Amino acid sequence: MPLLEINGLKTYYYTDIGVIKAVDDVNLILSKGECLGIAGESGCGKTTLVLSVLRLIKPPGRIVGGEIIFGGTNLLSLKSEEMRKIRWRKIAMVFQGAMNALNPVHTVGSQIVEALMNHLDYSKSEAERKAVALLNSVGLNSAVFRSYPHELSGGMKQRALIAMALSCDPDILFADQPTTALDVVTQAQTLKLLKDLQKQRDLSIIIVSHDLSILAQICEKIAVMYAGKLIEYADAETIYGEPAHPYTAALINAFPSVKGPKKPLSILAGEPPDMINLPPGCPFNPRCSLAREICREVEPKLVHLGSGRHVACHLCGEN
Repeated sequence: MPLLEINGLKTYYYTDIGVIKAVDDVNLILSKGECLGIAGESGCGKTTLVLSVLRLIKPPGRIVGGEIIFGGTNLLSLKSEEMRKIRWRKIAMVFQGAMNALNPVHTVGSQIVEALMNHLDYSKSEAERKAVALLNSVGLNSAVFRSYPHELSGGMKQRALIAMALSCDPDILFADQPTTALDVVTQAQTLKLLKDLQKQRDLSIIIVSHDLSILAQICEKIAVMYAGKLIEYADAETIYGEPAHPYTAALINAFPSVKGPKKPLSILAGEPPDMINLPPGCPFNPRCSLAREICREVEPKLVHLGSGRHVACHLCGEN
């Protein structure tokens, strides 16, 4: 039985100029102890998807359809107070932007203590001991407990956020762009930390990123989103080694690789479509050099190609 199952999820934003279908009929499964990557450019629906699972969508956004099954319960059927017991305790999140996510006027330790006392039956002294242990578990020394955010480097702030997210021993951890604004060495350290925590805690992780090379290093499976749709889903080795969708291939080719022969980087021309005025057919067709007439007229369905691979592309199997 999957730990988390997303069925036909639809999250729309109702604006004065039209409806934005930020997440449109997405289906995903996360197993216990698995790391799943969600890839795509900015504006493709990645963050909206994970915020929908936590039911943190704010107006004018609204979840209008689908199911989010966790532990046999549809999270969309829970009352607000019941959902609060799921956040942090069962499903936690490391939000994007470690530089700004911590409160600058409170010490790092006090912010972790607050989370522990609000969600668990801890005394202040117990919460303080737990907070120090959490900081140690992510490679930070005890002195960080009394440090203010401005006294920490970007990598240390990221680790502190991960410690805070793990404070209530959740089953699932969401990490939204966890390596943003970090140098390559600190990126590697952060990814290794997440992988180690996954193994040590039998933790299930969902990582959101536009960089498929990062996701391929840590994830067992990868889902690629474009214009609010899931367009490719498979194990990480298959996605990175043999991408089936032209958009997935373009994302991979836009980043350099230290393995294999050197080759020039290709540029993914254009930008994601206007979500209020999507083009007919496949939403990627205006940027796709392989697009044919059917691509411009008929939106492809997500189909199973075997071996756990799902792709939404009319050209699959032809090239």
